[in-house]
Amino acid sequence: QVQLVESGGGLVQPGGSLRLACAASGSIVSIGDMGWYRQAPGKQRELVATISSGGSTNYVDSVKDRFSISRDNAKNTVNLQMNSLKPEDTAVYYCNANIRKDKSPYYPPYWGRGTQVTVSS
Repeated sequence: QVQLVESGGGLVQPGGSLRLACAASGSIVSIGDMGWYRQAPGKQRELVATISSGGSTNYVDSVKDRFSISRDNAKNTVNLQMNSLKPEDTAVYYCNANIRKDKSPYYPPYWGRGTQVTVSS
């Protein structure tokens, strides 16, 4: 069994910062791309940022220059540093990772349960 567990969400004022963390555990052989997605009320889930196993990153335009994604391959963790937060960043943030487990050659996607981020004064 593989689990992704997020932490670090909460309430923050506009202009503030939060750091989200996600840890993968279980029968993991290796992890491919990892990332963060978010879903605001009444909207579809959207990609926020991804990072490859080699460290290449990708961001949605709305968070470029404000958010930074990083990972620790030895610890199977991925983080999202969020700065200059805006009310429109309010959403449930989900961790995602493509994980190879046991003897399977495939890297299916796994999801965490999500953590709420609320940006409000």
